[in-house]
Amino acid sequence: MTLHRVNAAAAAAALACLAAFGATPAGAAPSPSPSPSPGRPSGPSPATPPRFVPGACPKTPEPIAALATARCGFLVVPENRTRPGGRTIKLAVAVIKSASAKPAPDPVVFMAGGPGGDTFDDIPFLIDSGLNKDRELIVMAQRGNLYDQPNLACPEVDRFNEKAVGFGWDAPAAKQLMLKAFRQCRARLTADGTDLSAYNSTENAADFADLRTALGIAQWNVYGYSYGTNLGLAYLRLHPRGIRSLAIDSVSPPQVTKLPWGWPSAREGIDNTFDACAAEPACKSRYPDLRKTLNEQVRRLEAKPLTLNATPPGGGTPVKVVLDGGALLNLMVGFNVKPKDLPAALDELARGNPERFAQGRAKDSVQPVGIAAHGLTQSVACSEWVPGTSESQVLAAGRDAFPTWPESVLVQTPQLPFEYDVCGVWNVASNAARHRVATVSSVPALVISGSFDMKTGASYARDAARTLSRSTSVLIPGIGHWVVPQSPCAQSVLASFLAHPTAPDTSCVAGLKPAPFTIVPK
Repeated sequence: MTLHRVNAAAAAAALACLAAFGATPAGAAPSPSPSPSPGRPSGPSPATPPRFVPGACPKTPEPIAALATARCGFLVVPENRTRPGGRTIKLAVAVIKSASAKPAPDPVVFMAGGPGGDTFDDIPFLIDSGLNKDRELIVMAQRGNLYDQPNLACPEVDRFNEKAVGFGWDAPAAKQLMLKAFRQCRARLTADGTDLSAYNSTENAADFADLRTALGIAQWNVYGYSYGTNLGLAYLRLHPRGIRSLAIDSVSPPQVTKLPWGWPSAREGIDNTFDACAAEPACKSRYPDLRKTLNEQVRRLEAKPLTLNATPPGGGTPVKVVLDGGALLNLMVGFNVKPKDLPAALDELARGNPERFAQGRAKDSVQPVGIAAHGLTQSVACSEWVPGTSESQVLAAGRDAFPTWPESVLVQTPQLPFEYDVCGVWNVASNAARHRVATVSSVPALVISGSFDMKTGASYARDAARTLSRSTSVLIPGIGHWVVPQSPCAQSVLASFLAHPTAPDTSCVAGLKPAPFTIVPK
């Protein structure tokens, strides 16, 4: 469910050359359009059709080899399509070459998770997963992301996140610092004229529809993970023309993605992890009652939080961290402690050794400042996930999931603490009525889930598949959030689906088992 956020403020997570640009032959550069002025988005002007403007590829913090031969530029679109003649914004685009000398004519377009995660950072994972093996791969930074104009990054929030590890998960002081950071970010973004209410999934979906048209593509295939599945389903519902197939990975259906939904997702992923341990003789023998251990440790830490110094996983200076019940749960959901290590980490914690969890908490003290578009995260969450829900509903969902846990833990949705207060600060118009609609379609679809996913519970894939009449669903055991980069089998299924959307080969799934759990001697 945060579909990319892993710590107290923004537990955000998780991802070339076209066969033709209109009448342009393969390998030739598209005809340039008038370039918008650099810097800020364009101001009010007569309504003009969206257009692709060729340009240099982004200079990423770590070099991405595929960008050296990619065709890049910006898609220029209205910021708010309900306001004709309003200002335009620029969305960064890269068209990555196929590894094949004779690529299929229908490229793959990628929809990243988050919302607000750095899309271009996902390119190496996509290439390693074979997304451009037989087709060109198109990547566009969703509106407001890094490399876009405007970029809705909130360095104020990143700097808060670095400090948040030294507070309890739901500490009043952490809440006040978080709200201050979001107030500062909102004030800065709106002072530049940004219409925060225009950064939602409806506009986002229209951007991708405009991209296909601007690039002159007759048909393409859509692949998205996490929030990208939510967006992909909305895109298919609102703009079905030109979509050959839809593959969704770690699924967040629009009609059920509401704030309380984080609790059943967390419970399902935790249960599946513990059940897998129980099915492995060595794990079952060494860690016989993980549910009891977890419940005891959440209650113990919430009553008496631990404060200690821990070194981030990458090394460096130790930092002060606080482990309370809420932090323990969110370190699990955010995969700061990997599922295969979870039984050992819980057993060690119960025996007085919190090192694995403390190091996982310290990980969040190292933040890449200005990368995550927290502004997009909040504009989507506050307009689509929060409206019509309440703190009492979140608490009720938490009690259903973990009946014996303290209320102070259960009142905060996993990965999105204090979200109702944050949305009070962010103050965007609701888009829930337009967005929370099931997608009914006969377009071939592939629905991929991981059994250990604690952010987007695997069973929610059924909500999406139910109204996709030509869908194939696969569950990969022992994998968490964003399945394809972690599973050679899922990569094989996706490749088969892209080649044969109505009859993919899923045979590799049969007999898959989770990797062995970490077993620490007593």
